[in-house]
Amino acid sequence: MITIKKPDEFEKMAVAGAAVAVVLRTVKEAAAPGVTMKELDAVAADVIRSRGCTPSFLGYHGFPAHICTSPNSVIVHGIPDSYRLKPGDVLSVDAGAIYEGFHGDAAITFGIGELAPAAQRLIDTTEAALWAGIQEVADGARLGNIGSAVQAEAERVGLGIVREYVGHGIGRQMHEEPQVPNFGKKGTGMKLRTGMAVCIEPMFNLGGAETRVEADGWTVVTADESLSAHFEHTIGITEDGPVVFTASDLSSGSTGD
Repeated sequence: MITIKKPDEFEKMAVAGAAVAVVLRTVKEAAAPGVTMKELDAVAADVIRSRGCTPSFLGYHGFPAHICTSPNSVIVHGIPDSYRLKPGDVLSVDAGAIYEGFHGDAAITFGIGELAPAAQRLIDTTEAALWAGIQEVADGARLGNIGSAVQAEAERVGLGIVREYVGHGIGRQMHEEPQVPNFGKKGTGMKLRTGMAVCIEPMFNLGGAETRVEADGWTVVTADESLSAHFEHTIGITEDGPVVFTASDLSSGSTGD
């Protein structure tokens, strides 16, 4: 069900979103060769609590951690474990927080040390696609405009676009309607309205678009074992225009008008 938020509810989402931004920034700062995924999860847990929030992910349909850590060929939903980071790794981190019943959700991808040019291009293009999609968010805009903008960035450099996993509405629940695909046709789909909130989250692969789920039932990996990248922001359409609740200094783009 699509929900329309009131200004005070958007204020709560902004608090949750700010907490998520700090989580991702802190985890990125802590990520270094030799650090384990479980250690990064503990860092995230401390930040979420310190901001007066509760984790969105812990216990969600049985998920056992505070954040998702997805290295290299893992696309999304990686469970933090004993894997130790090494130079050249590509790491995606997805985090969610709840403040007074309202959610914020975001993800970033970054390299550990110097990356191969192709890996860096994958990360840069996926982030650019996120901001291209955000630029299409406005009262009265069509949902397909977002997917079209995201898709164009991937196709420009020949990346695989993950289609089984998409963005989503957000508010009192972490996942609400509508679904927000990373592909689409401009001018199609439902109209966005003031009071709606969505998460845009492109997932691009350096190889093909095909995916598979590991035996744990959570971890989604590229079928061809190629690298993957994932970026996400929570955006609310307020009376003053679109606002990225999870933005901080993590990303280089801005919403503009």
